[in-house]
Amino acid sequence: MNDLSRLANIAEIFSALVVIGGIIFAVIQMRQTRQQRRELAAIELFRSFGSPKFSEAYRNVLRFEDGMSGKQLKEACPECEQYAMQIATTMENIGVMMYQRIVPATVVYHLIGSSAVILWKKLDVWAQDLRTEHGNPYAFEWFQWLAMQLEEMHDDSIGPAHESKADWKPLRSHSDI
Repeated sequence: MNDLSRLANIAEIFSALVVIGGIIFAVIQMRQTRQQRRELAAIELFRSFGSPKFSEAYRNVLRFEDGMSGKQLKEACPECEQYAMQIATTMENIGVMMYQRIVPATVVYHLIGSSAVILWKKLDVWAQDLRTEHGNPYAFEWFQWLAMQLEEMHDDSIGPAHESKADWKPLRSHSDI
């Protein structure tokens, strides 16, 4: 009877260890899945900047004067409002993804930090006019939020990446693939 009792105790301990091991494995898997989702979101974010439409809009919006009104923008060129809309909707999506922590703030900052701030300065008045025109104070709210967050993250003391990160080296000198 003693041996049977001892075997039952060992079986209970073993089953408890299996359950604990399973929980630990599940937590590790969930973390890895979350990291993979973030990496995929960052890749998609990067791809959106590579589209010809976004590149054309970006190039043209950079030529706008800071704070152009909706009227000035429409008068500047027939496509100007379309360029502004392309930039604003893209930045709006990025703002939501950053807020929801789908893409980490540091990744967004390194990919588009200063660009988002510059683009918001170009389109701020236009967006305000759009809000007034449509009676919708929420129009491009996440673009504005994104620019504010990224501007707050900016640190002039660090300097541009090509200078501040000049001594960067990869972790490994060979590929793991």
